[in-house]
Amino acid sequence: METPSLGQATIVSGLHHTVDDGLRIPERIESGSDPGILFELAGPREKIFFDPAKTRAGIVTCGGLCPGLNNVIRSLFLELHYGYGIAEVLGFRGGYAGLDPANGAEPATITPEYIEGIHRQGGTILGTSRGPVDIERAVDNLIRRGVNILFTVGGDGTQRGANALYQEARRRNHPLSVVGVPKTIDNDVGFVARTFGYFSAVEEAVRVLDRAHTEARSTPGGIGLVKLMGRHAGFITAGATIASQDVNFALIPEVPFRLDSFLEALEKRMRQKTHAVIAVAEGAGQELLECGEGAKDASGNLMLKDIGLFLKGQIERHFKEVGVPVVMRYFDPSYLVRSCPANCEDALLCDLFARHAVHAAMAGKTGVVIGFLHERFIHVPIELLAVHVKRLDPDSGWWRSVLAATGQPDCSV
Repeated sequence: METPSLGQATIVSGLHHTVDDGLRIPERIESGSDPGILFELAGPREKIFFDPAKTRAGIVTCGGLCPGLNNVIRSLFLELHYGYGIAEVLGFRGGYAGLDPANGAEPATITPEYIEGIHRQGGTILGTSRGPVDIERAVDNLIRRGVNILFTVGGDGTQRGANALYQEARRRNHPLSVVGVPKTIDNDVGFVARTFGYFSAVEEAVRVLDRAHTEARSTPGGIGLVKLMGRHAGFITAGATIASQDVNFALIPEVPFRLDSFLEALEKRMRQKTHAVIAVAEGAGQELLECGEGAKDASGNLMLKDIGLFLKGQIERHFKEVGVPVVMRYFDPSYLVRSCPANCEDALLCDLFARHAVHAAMAGKTGVVIGFLHERFIHVPIELLAVHVKRLDPDSGWWRSVLAATGQPDCSV
């Protein structure tokens, strides 16, 4: 697939081990199958579009927190500064709101001293927010500040905003490279096999599940119920369940379940084993709750009903009706999970995503997100993210592993 570009790259980069622009990675690699979309392979190019000595870059982090944001900021700067000798790097504060000078947030000038040690901290040193920005004012600001490259670190909503910025700059004939680094601990970004922060979130979730198991097995009739993040995809719940091996029921958005079947299975478990651990993704079972039109958050996402508290109430009511005493222990570690620093695996992934983003931008690529397929980094046109949804496939090895680890019966609708 053709990758958007600002024009022909004519400046010799001087980098070693460069990647040819013509190399492609197929969407699918199954033998005999249609390869699907052919993506441009990411990596350093022999020739670049921007003259480093005359180039100013900007970085913005948007949306909810995720382990590894500071790692990405640090690696973006290090590659720009030491790898290419970029003149200046600005950090826009407070998410997309920081691109609008009317909000009064003056960008930070990023230096080696500014990023010292930030990779050991959770959160983002630049701050973040949800919600859109006035695209025309944002582009006015970028042009006025002489920003040639903008790195947008965030999820689907952030990258939709990045696409709007790229389109507006192109309309004005301003050579602005907009390159996205995909961020979501839910691991649900299209054409990205593994998003940064996911394994750190799973690791933290397993710690909570271990505590829930300890609480449940230490009390006769103990039930540990843990609500994990995952609005539309159950990857965190599935991964933590498989890693923990102490979960008895895992509930995810992709597999709707019958409440009566689940409660019957839980009752059977409690009569036999006297304790249980349940992991539920925040987006699971939404069809069981009374949902009207629903409010939306600042990013335009439908605000979910609380499946955790709903299940807690339903479980307590069911066991009271059948005369089986239980002791509920409810855990909602959402902010604990997403605000931790990146673990070693995610730290490595953050560094690679960031460096490939810099290579793409310096080569004049724009309107792209760095993807990750078949252990290769690729350039994904941002527009594709709007039409490709990544979910956990109930027929995949992921879900079969969950069922094997929990031994839970089929409670699906």
